[in-house]
Amino acid sequence: MKAFVVAAGLGTRLRPLTDSRPKALVEIRGEALLGHVLRKLVAAGYDDITVNAYHFADQILDYVASHDFGVAVHVSDERGILDPAGPLETGGGILQARRFLDGDSFLVHNVDILSNLDLAALRAAYRPESLGTLVVSDRKTQRYFLFNGQMRLVGWTNLATGEVRSPFADIDPAACRKYAFAGIYQLSSKVFPVMEGLGFSNRFPVVDFFLAACKEQAIYGYVPDGLEMVDVGKLDTLTLAEDFVQRANTRLTK
Repeated sequence: MKAFVVAAGLGTRLRPLTDSRPKALVEIRGEALLGHVLRKLVAAGYDDITVNAYHFADQILDYVASHDFGVAVHVSDERGILDPAGPLETGGGILQARRFLDGDSFLVHNVDILSNLDLAALRAAYRPESLGTLVVSDRKTQRYFLFNGQMRLVGWTNLATGEVRSPFADIDPAACRKYAFAGIYQLSSKVFPVMEGLGFSNRFPVVDFFLAACKEQAIYGYVPDGLEMVDVGKLDTLTLAEDFVQRANTRLTK
């Protein structure tokens, strides 16, 4: 089974830690974020994993080369792909890694997300005829995906600004189900021709693609029971991440 770990970001909100290393190699209880995610994927049966890299990409290449996870781990190096230089963002990163991911459905997992998500349950919820299934949760935030009664994606909103984005002109956000994106999702390999058909290339956010594609393509939301997760995006979340890993390790040793 194939998986893609999104790890090319600059990690600006984790400075000064990311002034000398990629976010993927920030350590939580002695292990890099990338290591935590890779071990979770391997334990769930993923045996063909791709990691993208840009910021301090050589460190990620060295990390993958020096750690044996027992499965194939590829690195999609985004340096030099665009001018001016910069990572391709998540959508562009997925498209750039097509040579590793094409041929079957695959999981996408942000490197800075630690969770208790049952990945087998996500795979069971994925509908092969759809473009993808997004893990979402009922947590308090400002930005939400909007879903209809069948949990099909129809738009996005920012409650702080009142902005609503949708390919459906008659959308009523008040009538939609609102859920926060968890940064983990299962995609069909047909995502690649759909991206190209909609004119997406090079650098683009994956959310922009989802909102363009959802008019013609079925993209569903999946709300797992009892989801616990930590988005390790800022310095003040490091303690939360350490506590989460400690509790997870305690459960495993009982």
